[in-house]
Amino acid sequence: MGTRLLEALGLVLVIEGLLPFVSPRGYRAAVASLAALDDRRLRLAGLVAMAAGALLVRLV
Repeated sequence: MGTRLLEALGLVLVIEGLLPFVSPRGYRAAVASLAALDDRRLRLAGLVAMAAGALLVRLV
């Protein structure tokens, strides 16, 4: 793996850890909301997140 890829992975982990660290109750509520979604909506949310991330990486 390249150094940049490892840096990006590390940054993702830091960002992913922010919400449970700052607001554990809010994190639980967000996870419960995601768990309640049907597969189609959850996949759509994942697709939108991936597209937004890819666009951001491309712009930067």
